[in-house]
Amino acid sequence: MTSLACLDRHMQHNFPLSDKRLPSWRAQWSMGTRGSQVVVIGASAGGVAALLEICAALPPFFPAPICVVQHVGSQPSMLPELMRHRGPNHAMHGAEGLKLATGTIYVAPPDQHMLLDGDRIRLAHGPKENHARPAIDPLFRSAALSWGPRVIGVILTGLMDDGSAGLADIRAGGGTTIVQDPTTAAEPEMPGSALRNVAVDHCVPLAAIPGLLARLAGMA
Repeated sequence: MTSLACLDRHMQHNFPLSDKRLPSWRAQWSMGTRGSQVVVIGASAGGVAALLEICAALPPFFPAPICVVQHVGSQPSMLPELMRHRGPNHAMHGAEGLKLATGTIYVAPPDQHMLLDGDRIRLAHGPKENHARPAIDPLFRSAALSWGPRVIGVILTGLMDDGSAGLADIRAGGGTTIVQDPTTAAEPEMPGSALRNVAVDHCVPLAAIPGLLARLAGMA
């Protein structure tokens, strides 16, 4: 069984997204995702400041949807409002069944895992992963399944190792992997884990991530 097939089976067992089997990224090409991309970002301790810095520096009308998991647990989050005030792109909490749109940042709501089912958002109150809900790995795994080589995965500052396994899945599916240089992170443990476990495409300082995302999305 291929690594993507194993991942697909794992996702269906732990995070069923619909009544039908989750299509692989190969099937998604026939559903209109060809030629488009999605950016998925994971952050933990120190992540709010890092995310706001990225949002402020992204160009307007960013040509891909951006999905973000910031470890917030069950606490209320005003991160989308902060992002809207700091940057030129729209930001909002993800909602069940919401269709992804370019130029929009979707933030996982408190106490819900956020996943991608093709170009739709799914929310799941599944078991915590890496002691977190929302967690980074479920978003990254589902993005790898639905979007394959069209995923750009980013790991930012944080504690422990959430996101490392999901970033490896993105890499295995042909996606692009980015890790914040741990020396520029408020908490270097999470990006350090990603670097130890994944042969990433880019390890760059926080300040370089917005420009890199714009280039990878075809804006420069």
